[in-house]
Amino acid sequence: MTSGSLHDSALVALRQLVGRDDATFHDGQFEAIEALVGSRSRALVVQRTGWGKSAVYFVSTKLLRDAGSGPTLLVSPLIALMRDQISAAERAGVRAVAINSTNQHEWDDVRGRLAADDVDVLLVSPERLNNPVFRDEQLPDLVGRIGMLVVDEAHCISDWGHDFRPDYRRLRDLIAQMPQTVPVLATTATANSRVVADVVEQLGSESVTTIRGPLARDSLRLSVVDLPDSTDQLAWLLDHLADLPGSGIIYTLTVSAAVDTARALRERGHEVRAYTGQSDADERTESEGLLKRNEVKALVATSALGMGFDKPDLGFVVHLGAPSSPVAYYQQVGRAGRATESADVVLLPRPEDPDIWHYFATTSMPDQDRAERVLRALGEAPGPMSTAALETVVDIRRTRLELLLKVLDVDGAVRRERGGWTATGAAWTYDAERYEKIAAARRAEQADMLEYVRTSECRMQFLQRRLDDDTARPCGRCDNCAGSWLTSDVDGAARQAASASVDRVGVEIEPRRQWPTGLDRMGVDLRGRIPAAEQAAPGRALARLTDLGWGGPLRELFTAGAADQQVPARLLDACVRVLADWGWDERPVAVAAVPSRTRPALVGSLAQGIARVGRLPFLGGLDLVRDAPPRPSGNSAFRVADLHGAFSAAGLAVPEGPVLLVDDIADSRWTLTVAARELRRAGATAVLPFTLALRA
Repeated sequence: MTSGSLHDSALVALRQLVGRDDATFHDGQFEAIEALVGSRSRALVVQRTGWGKSAVYFVSTKLLRDAGSGPTLLVSPLIALMRDQISAAERAGVRAVAINSTNQHEWDDVRGRLAADDVDVLLVSPERLNNPVFRDEQLPDLVGRIGMLVVDEAHCISDWGHDFRPDYRRLRDLIAQMPQTVPVLATTATANSRVVADVVEQLGSESVTTIRGPLARDSLRLSVVDLPDSTDQLAWLLDHLADLPGSGIIYTLTVSAAVDTARALRERGHEVRAYTGQSDADERTESEGLLKRNEVKALVATSALGMGFDKPDLGFVVHLGAPSSPVAYYQQVGRAGRATESADVVLLPRPEDPDIWHYFATTSMPDQDRAERVLRALGEAPGPMSTAALETVVDIRRTRLELLLKVLDVDGAVRRERGGWTATGAAWTYDAERYEKIAAARRAEQADMLEYVRTSECRMQFLQRRLDDDTARPCGRCDNCAGSWLTSDVDGAARQAASASVDRVGVEIEPRRQWPTGLDRMGVDLRGRIPAAEQAAPGRALARLTDLGWGGPLRELFTAGAADQQVPARLLDACVRVLADWGWDERPVAVAAVPSRTRPALVGSLAQGIARVGRLPFLGGLDLVRDAPPRPSGNSAFRVADLHGAFSAAGLAVPEGPVLLVDDIADSRWTLTVAARELRRAGATAVLPFTLALRA
């Protein structure tokens, strides 16, 4: 096929895809299609959100299929993105199906259609590539007849990408298995020169067509509204959300901030919904639909609403707290203004942003000691070990353990089999230099983000430069170029409402109902459901450490290296408010304390203060029979094994009736669970846990 005839055929497919007879290619679109279809080569497309990257791979798929090629395998990161991509494919006459965690009932039908060559595009998540059945039984056949591989959000392939997602690194191995004649397309909207070079290397070819366009977004008006604290920021949102154009997204850095902000906005009369990784899948789908139909003013979301969410007329993006890098920020603000002349982008930075960045950065990176423990345990095991069984041996929390296993799997040191994980026996060395380089790059990105807040230069130009876009120039629209169009003034009623919301106290502590599995292997005779007569009742904490309001004072109290102290009067008063609003079925008849190794003054003064105000007898602290050191990164099985038999209530005059059990912070909740069990066995008819803080 000549270049001219290829262009004509591609243009017909493009117009069918977009539903317009006058549609033409954007700069670079046909060049990418020509590389994939005409030359059967490999290409990397780095273009801003809304440029039309999906048009490249759907048009290419249609042309390749018409020429007799096999189906396209499209690796896509998010289920929400898959739904939009399938809808777009149907418009182009491309038959697309997905295999993901939400459609297991369709898998047999998908396999049948693949076998009958009735599928043009198969969408899978990167995690699916390591599902034992898919990897060992379906993928080999698919690789043998694949027509094209597409890697969406390809920055995730790179260690230098902002999203450390180990499963994406499996794609290097998949690409290496494919003949050089099979075209491969990698696409992303967010990549600096370092990431581009790394992704090109992962594509495994000496000849990669790289198409990189300017990143400036003419529709976006970038601004920063720097307010002194969380109360003023929430007040600004309450007062000015209605002034922002259309509907949009309010991003927060934590789940609790999203939930609390959405609640405050609803109470003020704004139609909003919270959207987080903890939201039910059906609820997230419903919320996406409401926003797309402009039936809500905003979704208050974590980064769970990120890559691939497609609403071309999104009118604004507000950040309550800054993302950790200009790359992540550019990607999220790129959701807005794709089909509108103007969209407002507002950043409300928070003083605690760097602390939150540090927390997420440290939890996502592998640790040498933990990795060696996992390899040693699997190497000594007689067969595959499930993640639950492995927990009882290595003392690593489930989320961190699962991430670490993915890293080791990608590195070839472990393998996921039916029934669990096994060690491959391959030599493995912790690449400290590599991880330090990644950490250093992230620290530099965080510094860039702090500079973005302070800069007096054009904000769009600043972001473009940080993404190595050499076309960067002043945009003429941001607050630094054109002057701020947003006021920082706040109505008195809004400030009062925000203050009341931020000052809200009381978070439920959900009791543990089930002992962790595998305790018998650790010499602890506890299993199954905790007997009702030994359970704690639902408890309360003053606030989460991540809360907008009381989270700040609590973070200061619990910061690393902070001295033990008597409970501050302000916090004690707030605790009394929590207790007054509790609404328990039966008032406690006494107060007891968990014995604290690290903060005895804080816990003791809190328990005694509550007893004094409530005019209740203070029973004292439970006896510490043996030391149970804290395990801040340990898992449930090890924590319970440490605590089993550590406490005794035998020395307390426990009355019949409910007892309030006081501690400083609830993390895993196992300390409260085991201490409550001792009080119940000593005669308490109920145990009501109470802590200053809830870590989660």
